[in-house]
Amino acid sequence: MTSPLLPVASEESPLKVDMQTTQNRANEILASNSVSISSLAKWDFPPQPNPQLTFLAQAQTNQDRADEALQLYQKGTDQLNRGEFREALATFDQVLVIFRKIGARQGEGNTLNNLGAVYHNLGQYQQAFDYYQRALAIRQEIGDRTFEGTTLNNLGVTYDNLGQYQKAFDYYQRALAIRQEIGDSAGEGATLNNLGVAYHKLGQYQQALDYSQRALAIRQEIGDRSGEGTTLNNLGGVYYNLGQYQQALNYYQQALAIRQEIDDLAGEGTTLNNLGGVYYNLGQYQQALDYYQQALAIRQEIDDRSGEGTTLNNFGLVYDNLGQYQKALDYYQQSLVIKQEIGNRLGEGTTLNNLGLVYKNLGQYQKALNYYQQSLFIKQEIGDRAGEGRTLNNLGSLYDNLGQYQQALDYYQQALVIRQEIGDRAGEGRTLNNLGSLYDNLGQYQQALDYYQQALVIAQEIGDRTGEGSTFNNLGSLYDNLGQYQQALDYYQQALVIKQEIGDLADEGATLNNIGFLLEAQNQLELAIIFFKQSVNVREEIRDKIKTLPTEIQQSYTETIDHTYRNLADLLLKQNRVLEAQQVLDLLKVQELEDYLRGVRG
Repeated sequence: MTSPLLPVASEESPLKVDMQTTQNRANEILASNSVSISSLAKWDFPPQPNPQLTFLAQAQTNQDRADEALQLYQKGTDQLNRGEFREALATFDQVLVIFRKIGARQGEGNTLNNLGAVYHNLGQYQQAFDYYQRALAIRQEIGDRTFEGTTLNNLGVTYDNLGQYQKAFDYYQRALAIRQEIGDSAGEGATLNNLGVAYHKLGQYQQALDYSQRALAIRQEIGDRSGEGTTLNNLGGVYYNLGQYQQALNYYQQALAIRQEIDDLAGEGTTLNNLGGVYYNLGQYQQALDYYQQALAIRQEIDDRSGEGTTLNNFGLVYDNLGQYQKALDYYQQSLVIKQEIGNRLGEGTTLNNLGLVYKNLGQYQKALNYYQQSLFIKQEIGDRAGEGRTLNNLGSLYDNLGQYQQALDYYQQALVIRQEIGDRAGEGRTLNNLGSLYDNLGQYQQALDYYQQALVIAQEIGDRTGEGSTFNNLGSLYDNLGQYQQALDYYQQALVIKQEIGDLADEGATLNNIGFLLEAQNQLELAIIFFKQSVNVREEIRDKIKTLPTEIQQSYTETIDHTYRNLADLLLKQNRVLEAQQVLDLLKVQELEDYLRGVRG
């Protein structure tokens, strides 16, 4: 009997890394506005048509109100920098009333802009957009070029987060032109950073690196510590998506040190989340969970809805890989609610993809297909190339499992083209592995071997332990099918070490099962029974963790792994160990044992 393969369908969400694209804009906005507001209090009042004494009295009154507005404005600035978004909202609302009352147009524009920043940080992008547009109209009306650049930049950020990348690029380029023209180095650094983020989201990693490096050079040169932390974080994100995890860790650690030093809570939450993502991809799940827990605590504390949705999604990824499907579903559903609520299309597409993955692992293929198709629609609609490649790969894996190999091949080929085109090394390795699995299933072993070897080189090169373990398992299966049992056993053992080391229960159970098949083929029945029993124990651990799921889902999962139980029972019966066989079959709740026994013995 051929061994089951491990096509790496456990494709992660790209937004384990959520690039910090709002807090840096908020800081940049506030730093520049503080200068403008100070001067505003001195001369930006409209002339009054009253007699001289009344005019002087009103001027003094306006000055008093302006001083009050400045104090409140600084308070709002501090609240925004600390991530106290609800409090900042209330404070800036008060400021806006005062500036309108005294006719301070520049102050009104600045406050509208910052209210946009608050709503942006709250993930309420449509409201952010509305405030930015009102701010832009005032700034263009009064000829305020510096802050026109700021608001154009922020509108770019809003479209970026809504997944409307072409509009985002248009606004960023307009902002960059103004900032370079007037010599606004801080603003230029911010917009270069944001262009890097947009290219990152589109999977155009070399352009992302180029813009981010230019931004970093400017920010270090002018001593912009907050901006430096942001761009270091984003460079970590690019290297993460390129599968260069050690470089990603280095950049994230530098970013975290700066953000903790300057008390940037929102930024700290982002980088803690991203460190969790690296450890997740390295298969170090406990460290990943620790970082995610720290990130979630901060994000909930400061009411960062977008960040909270991202980190909840990432918890789901870890528990999915640990075979704790109920927990994974719970976290994904919480994440999806938030992302849909705040209009985060990119994040919504990611979490829909991940929900599909859980249902695929549970054997609920129609549900998985529905989620994947919803995800693919969003990703293609918003131009998320990296995400599109990920979901195409997962659709291929689903059809592979259903034995519909031509459809699987079509999806894998589409995924591979995208991943190679955008330089997604980790994703390329996963899809190469899956193509190997497909050709293995078709009995085209030389082609399968070629793909597996390419996948293994990439996985080892970038430190992708999950992918490496799966490809080792699949190489074992291939040599098993070729009757080269010693080579097969060597690969299986290497796979098993990795799967146990990283805590991947589902794949550990599969590899133990495969070793059992191999030993059975060599007539080493006692050893085969030992490995089948270990596989059953692992799978019982997973089943125990999904007991709260509906019975139908529990049963569909059991159907994906019941061959291990039946093979074990078969071997035990051949040795007349009927009671042990009964116990194994009882785990499957098989009531008609006699029918089964007749089938085995006949």
